[in-house]
Amino acid sequence: MISKTPLLDTISLPSDLRQLKDSALKQVAEELRNEMINTVSVTGGHLGAGLGVVELTIALHYVFKTPQDRIIWDVGHQCYPHKILTGRRNRILTLRKKGGLSGFTKRSESVYDPFGAAHSSTSISAGLGISEASRLEGVERDVVSIIGDGAMSAGMAYEAMNNAGHLNARQIVILNDNDMSIAPPTGAMSAYLARLVSGKTYLSIRETARQLTAYLPKFFYEKARKTEEFARGYWMGGTMFEELGFYYVGPIDGHNLDHLLPVLRNVRDAKDRPILIHVITKKGKGYAPAEGAYDKLHAVAKFDVATGKQEERSTNAPSYTSVFGHSLVQEARKDKKIIAITAAMPSGTGVDIFQENFPDRTYDVGIAEQHAVTFAAGMASEGYKPFCAIYSTFLQRAYDQVIHDVSIQNLPVRFPIDRAGFVGFDGATHAGSFDLAYLCCLPGFTVMAASDSAELKNMVKTAAAFDEGPIAFRYPRGEGAGEIPKKGQILEIGKGRIVKEGTKIAILSIGSRLGDCLLAAEELEIHNLSTTVADARFAKPLDTDLLSQLAHHHEILITVEEGSAGGFGSHVLQYLARQGFLDSNLRVRPLVMPDVYIDQMSSEEMLTLSGLDCKSIIQTIFNTLLI
Repeated sequence: MISKTPLLDTISLPSDLRQLKDSALKQVAEELRNEMINTVSVTGGHLGAGLGVVELTIALHYVFKTPQDRIIWDVGHQCYPHKILTGRRNRILTLRKKGGLSGFTKRSESVYDPFGAAHSSTSISAGLGISEASRLEGVERDVVSIIGDGAMSAGMAYEAMNNAGHLNARQIVILNDNDMSIAPPTGAMSAYLARLVSGKTYLSIRETARQLTAYLPKFFYEKARKTEEFARGYWMGGTMFEELGFYYVGPIDGHNLDHLLPVLRNVRDAKDRPILIHVITKKGKGYAPAEGAYDKLHAVAKFDVATGKQEERSTNAPSYTSVFGHSLVQEARKDKKIIAITAAMPSGTGVDIFQENFPDRTYDVGIAEQHAVTFAAGMASEGYKPFCAIYSTFLQRAYDQVIHDVSIQNLPVRFPIDRAGFVGFDGATHAGSFDLAYLCCLPGFTVMAASDSAELKNMVKTAAAFDEGPIAFRYPRGEGAGEIPKKGQILEIGKGRIVKEGTKIAILSIGSRLGDCLLAAEELEIHNLSTTVADARFAKPLDTDLLSQLAHHHEILITVEEGSAGGFGSHVLQYLARQGFLDSNLRVRPLVMPDVYIDQMSSEEMLTLSGLDCKSIIQTIFNTLLI
């Protein structure tokens, strides 16, 4: 029976939670789920994933002695209930705001976040590292890594499990299965079997049986081993995990505390073996609008709790992602060799638009960016035109494949790079800060950056027509700028454009900062500072004719890019230095992202903080004039 007295108000830390009786936890779950819904309705953010792990979060902090025991969340977008229970409830409405809580786990934020995560498939590796460090230090602690079934598509997860099995490490992995198409065993019998096989008695009997059968003649030994594997596989599956060295328990209902608690206690008390618990959960659990949504309201804007209706965007301008998707469809209608590849982000990259039109030419490879890149290279080697669409921050995960499998072989893989530059409230982990730096240094790469929607459409067409080597084009998150032409135009490789002509100041923009550069030029004209604004279009190859022209005819040259040092501006400086322009009276100032990771805040705040907004561009020019 659920008490009318609120229990969540009595919980500041997990130690308070552990003072409650088992029977009280269902009420805590109900209150925690409501708290999360009400919070995200105000802040926006990730909703469905967190709703799916409410009971699991409570059970973990109840059974294990956190923070001495370590709980590691994979990705971290499901960590809002965890944050509420670990001393951050009074700040939960600051989620994803400047100076507030991160939307992911973060070591600097709380001792209850032992490892930060916003990319997937890292929790098992990190957990194994923590487990081994604790063993070497002589510290007894339990280490629990939670990983989703989607994240298990990444090879890194299996690499970690293979290593853990080899070490026979003391590690617990929870496979949070919320999206598998096969119906798992559920109900009372399944829960009973999970409790049974996770208990000390069964584990001891099984180990004794293994030791005994090792002394049997080979024929009988193999029969006994296969019989035991078949029995476990018939009831529970898990043979693959066993082969990696993990003892498999499950599947169990991740929303039933009566099932979760005894299994977690059994596993906690079993020592000296890696164990995987297969937990079935439901994204969006307990909130009807989320349960009924196709994406389970994975990521949402502010919304009305009663209806689930989200705030609409302020304008109707198509997003850059949408412009890319529709532009690629337009090119693919004329070229059957064009295919689209994504790594578990079809809607995030616009590949879903392509998939609706060309399902047989669309490949979602799961959270496996390394595979996506080499898979694309293989198709390119056979004359196809793969567009491997991956966020800038996620493409970092496949950098060796970009070099070894694409660049060195000079294969014409096309890389549409979404989320280039700042991404606002998702913070540093999702910012596309480094793609210009890590791609422009690769021989044979062509790298473009779109300044508006029309330019993005042109770059899609240019990439489709380009067969001389790898080519990438980057574009920002959010609403596109400018008019969208009916058809794209093929750009001349390595050629920029003059957008506004002047005589004294030159501003050379690459990508998303062109609008603010033009606004800055208008302000400078008021102060009688005649200003040229150019759109480089290509970070590589550089338009050296354009660069020479700007250097010859202007006193000050400012480069502006929404990327880190080492990218476009660095290559411009290298060219100017080699040509002797820096020995003249030319004053050059590259504007780039600062050499720090910027925490969550709006993209506009990030640009201002970084000195990349209109006001900062003007101030840089005034400061340079004074020297």
